[in-house]
Amino acid sequence: MKKNAAKYKILNYMLNRGNVFKLELAQELNLSMPTVLSNINELMATGLIVEVGESRNTGGRKAHAVGIQKNYRYSLGVDITANHIGIVLVNLGGEVIAQERVREKFEPNTAYLIRLSERVKDFCARQQMKEKLLGIGISLPGIVNEKERILVKSHTLKLENYSLKTMEQLMPFPVHFENDANAAMLAEHPSAIKNIVYLSLNNTLGGAVCIHGELFIGDNRKAGEIGHMILKPGGKQCYCGKQGCADAYCAASVLTQNGREPLESFMERIPADKKTREIWDAYLDDLAMLISNIRMFMDTDIMLGGEVGGYLSNYSLELGEKISKYNLFDRDISYLKNCAYKMEARGLEPLVLQPKNIGFIRYFLFYDKIHDKICERIYSAACCCICNFLSSKAWRYTDFSTLSDFQPPAAIM
Repeated sequence: MKKNAAKYKILNYMLNRGNVFKLELAQELNLSMPTVLSNINELMATGLIVEVGESRNTGGRKAHAVGIQKNYRYSLGVDITANHIGIVLVNLGGEVIAQERVREKFEPNTAYLIRLSERVKDFCARQQMKEKLLGIGISLPGIVNEKERILVKSHTLKLENYSLKTMEQLMPFPVHFENDANAAMLAEHPSAIKNIVYLSLNNTLGGAVCIHGELFIGDNRKAGEIGHMILKPGGKQCYCGKQGCADAYCAASVLTQNGREPLESFMERIPADKKTREIWDAYLDDLAMLISNIRMFMDTDIMLGGEVGGYLSNYSLELGEKISKYNLFDRDISYLKNCAYKMEARGLEPLVLQPKNIGFIRYFLFYDKIHDKICERIYSAACCCICNFLSSKAWRYTDFSTLSDFQPPAAIM
């Protein structure tokens, strides 16, 4: 593994930064030029890396940039919610090649799993990319134990200690499972952000925590269950059974009458309809309280993601004023960040690319001793968080140089 450390460093850097020049790789990674050239040539021989059109004059021959061959391999993301299944095919550039979202009520039985498997197989067959498809990522709303292949608890799906092994066995490719909010966090470039709390403001309220560029999952993978923090003791009934949970006040369902109307319709009525404006004003006040509590406890940036997060940049001034009532320690709200995917979905077909649909694919490249070559194994996880913009670039920020062993990772960390 050590002799391939340079390859991992180079791939990791290129996946993070895009097209680069060889001299840049040597300088940034503290590698000698012969080492860089040797490894780049080997990677180009596999087809994973190619020369791109960019060039610059270094005084002699023009230097050409190199980059990842986007369509060298593909990965599949499968998103499971209480009432829908979303599927997306993504290339190494994080570009969506094909996608679909269908209404399918989740049922904890074999019949549902067979229908899910058939949908995935049919989707793959239509894309005719079986040889290049290297893995399937499945996101689920709940606490996922990826190592044991167990959905520990999901209030949304009304499950506890549900085995995912049958689901895995029915899939035609290697599978990786992940919690939906964690997946959404990984789609937002955590290695660059370093420390942040991600709020997934969808039909249910989720969260994820990133510390030092890595997902923090806690001792029992429950870190980030922000939706079930008590915001107002003795308050509204939450679907989890408690009263006063943040979910009952800050989830998108508060605005959409529990999903009976599209969020887009609600947002369009805000300027002209007094009652809608009052609901929105109360929502922002509750959200401000939640944000202030998180900020006081974590002292990190806070990212507003999910379906509602896609609209909040237009209301940052109002939200900031409300936060200032609860937080007397910060002079401004520069710590609030908007999710990266909010604009990409606007104006597209609602069933497929609504702002409420974020996905992520995370890839792990590891060295295959048997074949003595760099081999790409993509273990992905795609999420919707009641969303389905199922494209992502989060895989770009995997630190391949830290991988050990030659087995697929037990979990996304």
